Amino acid sequence: MSSRRTVEYELSTTAVDAQGRPRRVPLVTEGGTAVALEPELTLEPELEGEHMLINIGPQHPATHGVLRLVLELDGETVVRCIPHVGYLHCGFEKIGEYRQYNQIIPWTDREDYLNSPGNNVAFVLGAERLFGIEITERCKVLRVIACELSRIMSHLVWLGTTCIDIGAFTPFLWSFQERENIYKLLEDWIGARLTTSLTRVGGLGADIPSGWMQGLNNFVRTFPKTIDEVDRMLTRNAIWVGRTVGLGVMSPDEAVNYGLSGPMLRASGVAYDVRRDFPYLDYETYDFDVPVSTHGDVYDRYLVRMEEMRQSVRILQQAAARLPDGPINVDDPRVILPPKNKAMNEMESMIHHFKLVMEGPRPPIGEAYVAVESPKGEKGYYMVSDGTSKPVRWRIRPPSFVNLSAIPKMVEGHLLSDVIAINASIDIVMGEIDR
Repeated sequence: MSSRRTVEYELSTTAVDAQGRPRRVPLVTEGGTAVALEPELTLEPELEGEHMLINIGPQHPATHGVLRLVLELDGETVVRCIPHVGYLHCGFEKIGEYRQYNQIIPWTDREDYLNSPGNNVAFVLGAERLFGIEITERCKVLRVIACELSRIMSHLVWLGTTCIDIGAFTPFLWSFQERENIYKLLEDWIGARLTTSLTRVGGLGADIPSGWMQGLNNFVRTFPKTIDEVDRMLTRNAIWVGRTVGLGVMSPDEAVNYGLSGPMLRASGVAYDVRRDFPYLDYETYDFDVPVSTHGDVYDRYLVRMEEMRQSVRILQQAAARLPDGPINVDDPRVILPPKNKAMNEMESMIHHFKLVMEGPRPPIGEAYVAVESPKGEKGYYMVSDGTSKPVRWRIRPPSFVNLSAIPKMVEGHLLSDVIAINASIDIVMGEIDR
């Protein structure tokens, strides 16, 4: 069961910007009187100058990848923003048309490389729908654990790098230390840290080793203390509030019209979460809240992501408690390799192993689209089968690309320095955008 949870702090009052749009202004109290931290300034007509074009990126640390933002400035105020993408030119979708289904999994690692296990799970869910496969109960729970660890890991990178962009250093160290703890868990499980290739069509690449759950339980027990410490340092910090409140505001209607999803959408007050609205991996049986805020600015996106990490801890606790025994792979020779001891000792198994590796599994003719709730929003995979071992078409629905489309709207009317904070709040990964 899941429910909405509104995350909000009373830190501001209503005001309007130079374009007459409502915005939030953080307040401080002086002698019992509330005083705005950002007083409205008016410019004399004779002081106005010519507009200037500047580039941020594609080689700039604050663009979080090879993103180029062309800004038209009136003084330090952004008049227009034109994002330029395509510098990474990965070509994942075209490459996928020449790979067997299991061979595509390593490419999914490299789209949103901060969410590799989540991408692995999302892709095989689509492939398994094509094949008509129902995975085992143990596999379902282990995939949920992988997805929620990946969600926390991605949000920790966002938190640390956003703090660096805005000028806070200590939370960066805390968040990356916790990220390292997750990497150690993944390395013990699958042998890889960043690009995991965790899943297979019909199951997983490996089961968790003996004693692994103890490490997970230790992380779940200690991690909330780090989140609480970051909350104490940032949430009421006047500098953090002044740099995030009222920036990049998206109303609920605007967020929906731009196709936003994930924390970007929920920070604007729209309680849409794929795990709840279109459940997969039995997410409907887990008890967690869907964090929702109301103002749709940089500050609310921070609040939503912080609460999402707490909710992921709740899901991990429930998954650890319900993890059943049993196999991790389906008993289906169409997609699962025979055990190694049989492949090395039985002629039939060796032939089966050879044909499955060289020719690949062949799903029936059809198409499938499966969406999951990735850390950045709705991540979807669409694939078309013509009955061969390779998809005739593979299409990715990347939340980073869709969410980035709103940046011209969000930065208009703000100062140049605010563009960095607004762009950071989107939480983009260029591998997912230039796919």
